[in-house]
Amino acid sequence: MDPTDPRTHDLGFARVDVDRAARTGDPEVVLGQGKRPEQVVALLRTLHERHPDRMVLATRLGPEALDLVAGELPDAHVDEVARAATLGPPPAPRGRVLVVAAGTSDAPVAAEAALSVAAHGAGVARIDDVGVAGLHRLLAVRDELAAADALVVVAGMEGALPSVVGGLVGVPLVAVPTSIGYGASLGGVSALLGMLNSCAPGIGVVNIDNGYGAGVLAARIARQSAR
Repeated sequence: MDPTDPRTHDLGFARVDVDRAARTGDPEVVLGQGKRPEQVVALLRTLHERHPDRMVLATRLGPEALDLVAGELPDAHVDEVARAATLGPPPAPRGRVLVVAAGTSDAPVAAEAALSVAAHGAGVARIDDVGVAGLHRLLAVRDELAAADALVVVAGMEGALPSVVGGLVGVPLVAVPTSIGYGASLGGVSALLGMLNSCAPGIGVVNIDNGYGAGVLAARIARQSAR
């Protein structure tokens, strides 16, 4: 790779892709997992300098990284539930995504998904704790589900919620299996397989706990729908 390439910014430990927004419509996002807190700060600062009018996002941040971002970047917004931080103003929302979570234990993944939707330019709302153990809770919000441009449905355990939602409405649906559950859930593998084997059509499935990937996909679907 050419070190003088204007499409990258070399920080020594990373080559920041500052051209990604021009190619895809969205800036690069920092995956904090495996990075030192000071590296997360440097990456967020660089992305913000290159995209001052657009929110930039760092995900999967540990407590030390969250604390350092808050201290070094006072304009950043730190979301401890989503384990993420943003810097800069959110883009004007186009379309609307509804993030639906089966249980309160799924909150970190649902929060990551919702924040990713907002950072990627769609409006977002949340519906929490509507798992299949109490179907009356889900049926009570069916009209809200049907009004969205895209859905992100987050569930652990056996992962049944996306199938039920997919049978209630015809909205594009991104299913997120979480690692929440007892021993035979196998860290989310049972939920993943249940979602992949859904009888309801129109469901796409992302990897276990991948709220970020689901949020990006749903936001892009909603943006296209709003054109």
